[in-house]
Amino acid sequence: MTESGQTKSPRILVVDDDARLLDSVRQLLELQTFTVETAPGGGAAIEILRRDPPDLLLLDLCMPELGGRDVLRFIQAAGLAVPVVVISGNTSVDDVAGALREGASDYLKKPYQPDELLATVRNALHKKELEDANRNMRTRLERSERLHRLIVNNSPDIVFILDREGRFRFVNSRVHELLGYSRQDLLDTRVLDLVEPDDHEKAEYFFEQAGRSHAHIRSVELALKPREMARTRRYFEVAVWPTAASDDTGETLIYGTARDITDRKESEAFINFQAYHDLLTRLPNRALFRDRVDVAIAQAQRHSHPLAVMFIDLNRFKVINDSLGHTIGDRLLQAVAQRLLGCIRKGDTLSRFGGDEFTLLLPEISDKNAAVEVAEKILQSLSTPFHLGGDHELYVGASIGIAIYPEGGDTLEALIRHADIAMYREKNTGKNGIRLFAPEMHGNTPHRLQLEQDLRKALEREEFHILYQPQVDGETGQLLGVEALIRWDHPDRGVLGPAEFIPVAEDTRLIVDLDRATLRNVCDIRDAHRRVKDLRLAVNLSPVLIERDDFVDGVLGLLVETGFPPELLEIEITESLLMSDTHDTVAKLNRLCEAGVQVAVDDFGTGYSSLSYLQKLPVHTLKIDRSFTHTICTEGEACIVNAIVSMARGLQMNIIAEGVETSSQQNYLRRLGCPMMQGFLFGHPSPLADLLQQESDFGRHTVRS
Repeated sequence: MTESGQTKSPRILVVDDDARLLDSVRQLLELQTFTVETAPGGGAAIEILRRDPPDLLLLDLCMPELGGRDVLRFIQAAGLAVPVVVISGNTSVDDVAGALREGASDYLKKPYQPDELLATVRNALHKKELEDANRNMRTRLERSERLHRLIVNNSPDIVFILDREGRFRFVNSRVHELLGYSRQDLLDTRVLDLVEPDDHEKAEYFFEQAGRSHAHIRSVELALKPREMARTRRYFEVAVWPTAASDDTGETLIYGTARDITDRKESEAFINFQAYHDLLTRLPNRALFRDRVDVAIAQAQRHSHPLAVMFIDLNRFKVINDSLGHTIGDRLLQAVAQRLLGCIRKGDTLSRFGGDEFTLLLPEISDKNAAVEVAEKILQSLSTPFHLGGDHELYVGASIGIAIYPEGGDTLEALIRHADIAMYREKNTGKNGIRLFAPEMHGNTPHRLQLEQDLRKALEREEFHILYQPQVDGETGQLLGVEALIRWDHPDRGVLGPAEFIPVAEDTRLIVDLDRATLRNVCDIRDAHRRVKDLRLAVNLSPVLIERDDFVDGVLGLLVETGFPPELLEIEITESLLMSDTHDTVAKLNRLCEAGVQVAVDDFGTGYSSLSYLQKLPVHTLKIDRSFTHTICTEGEACIVNAIVSMARGLQMNIIAEGVETSSQQNYLRRLGCPMMQGFLFGHPSPLADLLQQESDFGRHTVRS
């Protein structure tokens, strides 16, 4: 094709020493729209062939100096793909055979008819066209085959071909890198021999179906055995093509690939573990415990046997935690968890319910005495002191409440609530002990009821005060913000932390008034803004308040009333609130964000995490829970913090690490690029005036390792 889209006219070279013949042949061919070039002898013809070979050569044999056979020899030596029609008066068999032997494609005897010449020319050109097309097709096929071989041999996946019996007929070299087998090892080996035993039945059905005609790509996830048993088990997504093909013998073959998905499976397992386990103790969390109790109740109903739910609350833990710090407190919780696990059966479920509270499910027991025996075994195991390094010999006890199905409750909520009531009844004695729930305890929880009554009076008497914990730049130590932390000045019990009264406040809905009062108090920090420009304020609000219809209007009205800059307010919410993902909650948070208020997820990673909500909901900051921070210098544990920091960067979110208590933790976080930190290393919760007085001291914590 030419640039204009028209078919290019074939170019013909006519070689003859007879000038009149050359002219007549040229005219005849040009009338047929051929492009014609002439040469008066063999030498001139060779020069043209060197410069620009034609599509067809019409050649006389008998010419002075260089004859037609000399031209044919030149064409062969030069490897030119030019078809040659010999036109000559010589008709001997030797002449004809010699010309054909030396490369001529046809022979035309002089004199000839014009139609005869034109027919010969057209036949020669058509033959050349077919040969060129065939040559191009072979070239493309060879190029395609080389490309296919390159792609297959360098594929990141295992590429294989199986026969009808499921034996390998071909496998690429990737199998050696992923599983340790050589290609020769697997030829004529059954693919089922590579499948782990627990996936064997699934694989057998899959490959049986793969040998049949089907309209779509079939795939299955299988665990394949590595050659060396010391290697970690690897998982693959195996896919086979929609239509089985056949080889030259007519045997049906199955083409497929196996993609290594081990990293994905391990990530899914980690995320699933994180969603249903407490990462400090590695025990099931509240969500998993509730699921297992539900299942146990269904089985108990079916088989008519009792089960027990225990609430275990540690005694003296708060004293140890406050005196020796959270690091020792966390190590103590881990040690307690291991002792409790040593007291139970394989089918029982021990859960960390929160703080220093554990729950235990005994799914099949003979009677209540069996549950009491387990509880006594737990108390006995805790009576031995804990040695966690150093000179500390730590003692903890426990108050244990037990609810027996069905007399102690026939639903999940009832069993947990009644075990909790029994535990509080025992805890009020001030001793380590065990208490079985009895119906007369229902609705009569002196400690809780008294706390609720005191809480109502405390709101009227304004017995609450606010402390602030600094949030600093991890590199410079500069004070960037503060988190408001509420404390209760209880007239009889002294200063109480939020963990001791917030659950009661939420249950009774008093949390609404408490959060509003807190927000009003902390927003009035004008003096702080005069001393520290752009000081951010973080306030933790309960989902109970956020769910109210007047929540947004109340916050925005308060900001206007106090003159507090909206862009410096950060509301901390729980993951569970975001996980609800209701349109109402999202709309409220979006309204606050439009006004400049920012949203942080508190204790990120400790709830029922689903990473998808971070992209679609108005979240600006992730706060790394202190349980993760405390383990970053423990071998194998820092990956969680690394992952959270990397994810926050990828989502272009701010990140704050809580619970920073040591210089090594700070240095590790600083190297990760964590911009803000909070913890005892920089200061304990203090009145705001004291905190601002200490501001110049924060920079001394920016230690370099």
